[in-house]
Amino acid sequence: MPRRCCGSGCTCLGCSSVSSCPRPRQSPCPVRPSDCARAWPRSSGDRPVVDRRPPLVYGRRGGPPSRADEVVKSIKIIGTGRYLPEKIVTNDDLAERMETSDDWIRDRTGIRARRVVAPDVATSHLAARAIAAACTEAGIEPAQLDGIIVGTCSQDTLFPSTACWVQDHLQIRGMPAFDIMAGCSSFLYGLEVAAGWLAGGPKKHIAVCGAEVFSKILNYDDRRTSVLFGDGAGAAIVTQAEGDSGVLASNWGSDGTLASILTVPAGGTRMPASHASVDERAHTVHMEGGKVFKHAVTAMSQSLIDAMAEAGLGPEDIDVFIPHQANSRIMEATRERAKIPVEKVFSVLDKYGNISAASIPVAICEAREKGVLKDGDVLAMTAFGTGLTWAAAVMRW
Repeated sequence: MPRRCCGSGCTCLGCSSVSSCPRPRQSPCPVRPSDCARAWPRSSGDRPVVDRRPPLVYGRRGGPPSRADEVVKSIKIIGTGRYLPEKIVTNDDLAERMETSDDWIRDRTGIRARRVVAPDVATSHLAARAIAAACTEAGIEPAQLDGIIVGTCSQDTLFPSTACWVQDHLQIRGMPAFDIMAGCSSFLYGLEVAAGWLAGGPKKHIAVCGAEVFSKILNYDDRRTSVLFGDGAGAAIVTQAEGDSGVLASNWGSDGTLASILTVPAGGTRMPASHASVDERAHTVHMEGGKVFKHAVTAMSQSLIDAMAEAGLGPEDIDVFIPHQANSRIMEATRERAKIPVEKVFSVLDKYGNISAASIPVAICEAREKGVLKDGDVLAMTAFGTGLTWAAAVMRW
C-alpha cells in the first residue's frame, strides 16, 4: 500500500511533486520520514474539519464571563505538601555521561541540580506522598477528600489514571479521581477544574496535585532536553473560600496547532510502540526549544497581565510571584514583560530543575515554609505547557 502524505506540506514520502500534496509546501515535515505515513492519513474521511488557523488569544476568552469564570474566585488553598526524591543529580554528574558542563547548563538554564527517582518508583508514588503531606497541613485525613486531580504528563500507565494509582497507595476509595494532562500548566488547570467542581455540589476538599517522573522519558544523548527536567510532586488541598481570601482572577487556554513542538511522539495511537519507535527514541521528550521559548514567554506574560487586570491589580500589588520554573531565561523574560519587580520572584529552579506540573505547587510549599508567602499576601502564578497550554491565577493567601 503506498504511503500517503502527512499533510504538513512535505514531499518526503508518497508525494510525487509539491502540487500533489494536500497543502502547499510551507515547512519541513514535523515527523521522521519513516513515520510520515502514520502521522496524518489523508483519506477524504479523516481530513481536518478546518484547515485554517483561528486567531490566537491568550488569557481570558472573548464574550461575557461564564459561570466557571465566576466560581473560580471562590476557592482557596488550605494545605500544601511536596515530595522530592532523595537522589540528587548535579550538572557535574550529567557531564560524566554526556557532552556538557556545569557552566554550560547554568548559563543557559539557571539549573544546578535536579532530583531523580529510584528505578522502582513511579509518578503515583510521589503524588501520594505529596497529597498525604498536604492533607496533614490541612488538618484532614486522605479519606476525607471529596476528589483527587493529578496533573501529569509522565503517568504511570496509559490507563488507568495516575490518580487511581494514588488512591491505591493511600488506601482510600469512593471519591472521583482522574488525571489532567496539560503539561506544565496542569496544576493551574487543576485549580480551575476544582473550582467548578466545588461550586457544583456539597464537596468540601479537593486534592490538586502536580507530579512528574521525567527522568524515565528523557534521551540522555540530547543535552538540550535531558539537562532541564527533574522528578517531584507538589499538592494542594482546595476548598471554598470565605471573605476576601482565595482566587481573585484566573484564565486558561491552549493552542493545539503547536502540539508538535513539545511532545513524546510514540506510545499512543498516533505512533504505537514498536521496535522502530524504541530504536528511534520516539518514547522520549522531543522539543523545538526556540519555538517553545517564544510562545511560552508570550503566553505566560499575557495570561498573567490579563489576570492582574481582571483582579484590578497592578504589578506593584503582587507580593509573591511564582511562575512555572521552566528555565531562568523564560522566567526572567516573563517577569520583565509582566513588569513584576524582580524581588517578588520565588524560585526553586536551581535545585530541582523543571519539574513540569509539580513546579508551582512545590514552589508554593517551600515559599510557605520559608515565610516568604504569608497569610494575606497576593500570590501571582502563571504557566505554559505542552499542547501548547497556558494558565494564570492571582490569589490572596
